[in-house]
Amino acid sequence: MSTALRATILIPLAALGCLAALIMVHRPTMAGQAGLGFWTLVGVLWLLAGIGLSALSHLRARSPAARRAVGLSVPILFGAFLFFLWEVIVVGAGVPSVLMPAPSAIAGRFMASLPTLREDFIQTFVKSVLSGYVMGCLSGFLVAIIADRIPFLRRGLLPLGNFVSALPVIGIAPIMVMWFGFDWHSKAAVVVVMTFFPMLVNTVAGLAAAGRQERDLMHSYAAGYWTTLVKLRLPVALPFIFNALKINSTLALIGAIVAEFFGTPIVGMGFRISIEVARMALDMVWAEIALAAIAGSAFYGLIALIERAATFWHPSYRT
Repeated sequence: MSTALRATILIPLAALGCLAALIMVHRPTMAGQAGLGFWTLVGVLWLLAGIGLSALSHLRARSPAARRAVGLSVPILFGAFLFFLWEVIVVGAGVPSVLMPAPSAIAGRFMASLPTLREDFIQTFVKSVLSGYVMGCLSGFLVAIIADRIPFLRRGLLPLGNFVSALPVIGIAPIMVMWFGFDWHSKAAVVVVMTFFPMLVNTVAGLAAAGRQERDLMHSYAAGYWTTLVKLRLPVALPFIFNALKINSTLALIGAIVAEFFGTPIVGMGFRISIEVARMALDMVWAEIALAAIAGSAFYGLIALIERAATFWHPSYRT
């Protein structure tokens, strides 16, 4: 059987089987009391889905659009099957919701709590993460330019950057709360600390990545420091800079959420997680986690799209 035929047959078959298993497990007589026959069916579906996704991942489409569609469908289908396993295991085995709520319960709580989640998103992501991210990355970039111009500053800052990067956020957050208050300003300050040095270190490394032949060529054209910086060294450093931007996109969200554990107004993702954990409302905790994952993934994806447009010439994007 060919690879395309295996994928065409097994994936729809596994999808229909998963749908039937979901209907079965939510019956009152099955929820929390699933027997050996049901778990055997789940095992068979796992095997079918694995073989089908393996065949799909090895499929070689001819057109670029088809290749992109296959490349997107594999992680989407794999993720959907993981959610299926999560649902049937939790519901079929009768796992208490205080330990692990089912994805359906989390989705229901997410939709029912949209106004609260919106307020938490604005407080944490829009105010704390974005403001701290912009200030931290921009200041790290500007200091890297200065450090590149002043060698002794570069030699002094880079070891300090490695030291600060090793500091735990749970140690920085209470200090920032004491300095800047309980509102979003202290969380933005934590984000600035966490994003400043990754941008500094990566930008300095990127500025040093230009080859000697290219520099000699610019020197032969009588180009000064700033002309060489703008026309040669910064374009070469773009992959390093975008690498720092992508790293900081996740660090910023983590730092802001953790900082909210140590003092915040009665709004925010970190505040909501800590309060709902104390109330044993794990479905709301997972709803906040889902919101953070969606926001962080979208932010990272946006930066990756901008990177692809700005560094299309880089060998990593050549097909």
